[in-house]
Amino acid sequence: MNIGEAARASGVSEKMVRHYEAIGLLHPARQANGYRSYAGGDVAVLRFIRHARDLAFPLEDIRKLLALWRDRGRASAEVRGLAMHHVAALEEKARALQAMASSLKHLAAHCHGDDRPDCPILDSLEGRHG
Repeated sequence: MNIGEAARASGVSEKMVRHYEAIGLLHPARQANGYRSYAGGDVAVLRFIRHARDLAFPLEDIRKLLALWRDRGRASAEVRGLAMHHVAALEEKARALQAMASSLKHLAAHCHGDDRPDCPILDSLEGRHG
């Protein structure tokens, strides 16, 4: 199948299919005319990548997960370790996002939101308060 068909079958854009090939996550066959030719296995790899990206795995972790997926002799403990490391990173990011939301809520609560030009939100962004 061509790149458009592979993209549609996997739910990944053509641009990202090319990107994943360029960074070595995908290795489609090349026809004599130089065009890429995608098989069912390539679509499975693209779906795998898409699902991993949906879970916000970084590309280097996806590279590791793909290698483990392809290795039928792998230990599941290694996969679990990668997943749990990612969970910890996501939880830390969630804490950081919650702290940012709390700070912004605090600033918004102290903004009059009227016709006056004084604004603690802008003052904080400028670095005058906070």
